[in-house]
Amino acid sequence: MTRRRPLRTLTAAPGDEQEAEARPLSLSLIRRLFRFMRPYAGKRNALLVLVAFRGIQLPFLAWAIASVIGGPVSNLDTHGVLLGTLGYLALAACTQWTMMYRSRFGLQIGEAVIHDLRNRMFEHLQRLPMSYYNRHKVGRVISRFTSDAEAMRVGIQDVLFVSLVNAGQALVAAAIMAWRDWVMFLLVAVMAPVLWGLNRYFRVRLSKAFRAVQESFSRVTATLAESVTGIRVIQGFAREKYNAGLFHELVADHSEYNVDTARSMGVFMPLLEFNTQLFIALVVMVGGWRVLHGAAQVDDLYHFILLAQTFFGPMQVLGSQYSQALSAMAGAERVFALLDSTPEADPPDAVVPARISGRVEFRHVSFGYDPARPVLHDVSFTVEPGQTVALVGHTGSGKTTITNLIAKFYAPTAGDILVDGGDIRTIQTRALRRHMGIVQQQNFLFTGTLLDNMRFGKPDALGLEVIKAAEEMDCLDIITDLPDGIMTVVGEGGKGISLGQRQLICFARALLANPSILILDEATSAVDTVTEARIQAALAKLLRGRTSFVVAHRLSTVRHADLVLVLERGRIVERGTHDSLVQHGGVYAALYRQFIRAATA
Repeated sequence: MTRRRPLRTLTAAPGDEQEAEARPLSLSLIRRLFRFMRPYAGKRNALLVLVAFRGIQLPFLAWAIASVIGGPVSNLDTHGVLLGTLGYLALAACTQWTMMYRSRFGLQIGEAVIHDLRNRMFEHLQRLPMSYYNRHKVGRVISRFTSDAEAMRVGIQDVLFVSLVNAGQALVAAAIMAWRDWVMFLLVAVMAPVLWGLNRYFRVRLSKAFRAVQESFSRVTATLAESVTGIRVIQGFAREKYNAGLFHELVADHSEYNVDTARSMGVFMPLLEFNTQLFIALVVMVGGWRVLHGAAQVDDLYHFILLAQTFFGPMQVLGSQYSQALSAMAGAERVFALLDSTPEADPPDAVVPARISGRVEFRHVSFGYDPARPVLHDVSFTVEPGQTVALVGHTGSGKTTITNLIAKFYAPTAGDILVDGGDIRTIQTRALRRHMGIVQQQNFLFTGTLLDNMRFGKPDALGLEVIKAAEEMDCLDIITDLPDGIMTVVGEGGKGISLGQRQLICFARALLANPSILILDEATSAVDTVTEARIQAALAKLLRGRTSFVVAHRLSTVRHADLVLVLERGRIVERGTHDSLVQHGGVYAALYRQFIRAATA
């Protein structure tokens, strides 16, 4: 089948992660997985003992039945047959008991390890810098917790311990065959290079196939997540059929990778089985010749035929487990790549300020999300405690970038940012953000009650404190008009309440946190004129006594700012108060005139 060329819309975005070429089975990854079993060392060790027992028991079952057939049955010894049968049943019962607990312990350890891994990944995600989320799609991150984690679960529960059982079974069967008749055992040695060659050839081929399957499934997940998130845009532009077509191509591409993998497995497994049957045929032919010429006993032939099946049976199982192991390795590479991503880290001597007055200074700051493409160029300004700064400019001028740097979501490429005279790099990030309040353009609310969302920045706030914050924001009546008042449950992102109501909740949340530094990023852009007029007085209370940075296209929200910074292409081109900049007749004055014309149109 001809491989379809990847669709342009489905290729990795610039900076998105790519699959690193690595060995199909990596001892380093296996060792890391074993480290996650350390908290369960007792159960793990018991499981390894059970694995060893089962690997020994299975060949001895074949040995026992062969001994009964070659001994009492051949000699027509009824009493011996009865005793042999009872002994075989006792050994079989012991084997099944071992299997039951091996399976139980394997499932428990697999679940425990994946539970810990998911918790570790989630905790790690909370500490990763914003640059990580700029480079990685949401769907790809989610796939680490779903398909990749499930592949690792299968790798632990089934592949690892089942493979150990089968490998032990094959080794014990080989040892018994060598002990019974070393000449016949030479047949095993002859077949070993053939099996090794098959495994070596298909190992590389299947490794690439399973990597492609995992990567294509990540693209499916990423595109699905984007489509669900952007469903309003899709339906608003009547793009349902077009997007469905793109997704169809993506799923078809994923199916092709799965078919290619199945085709390789469809060749690999029959070849393994054919080698098993070929070996048994050789055993019957060579063993029969030796029995006919007196070089061996019929009893030896019974043992070899049954032990040969015990020896080669695991070969087929190991072939199947090997394909799952490759999938688990691909998942493990992705999961550990996430865990190895560098998180936000403060210097060892980071300062934890007891309070922050709110003096902020930029000294010749430059920054670029991509270092090769700067967004800010040599930005300098000073804001005294309690002052309100308005950041004004066209879209893409660098307003939000400045607030991102103040919140320490990113570090400046060049220059210094000082808070209360100390370099922001030397201030503990969590301590700094505890003194900050942020209301973003995307007024995000988490699934839960309005009460939980309002005290997000102050989890220990009492209900009366929340009510007081709502009263100060003059939005208590809006909240009480909701079906369950402050206990109204909102959906993901704030579904269930209007955009204006959502923004008012975010204002109250910021007020309740009582920050020293407040950032309002296009915070009133979606509020209607009536609601905006209602909250202007409340905003004045919110801004009073706090160092505030206000980003807004609606210039009516920045008239009373102590300092207006006008940005253009990442540079401050004007600074001053609203009145002085209007009188100056420059860039800000032109923006203001455009606003006045739009407001009166």
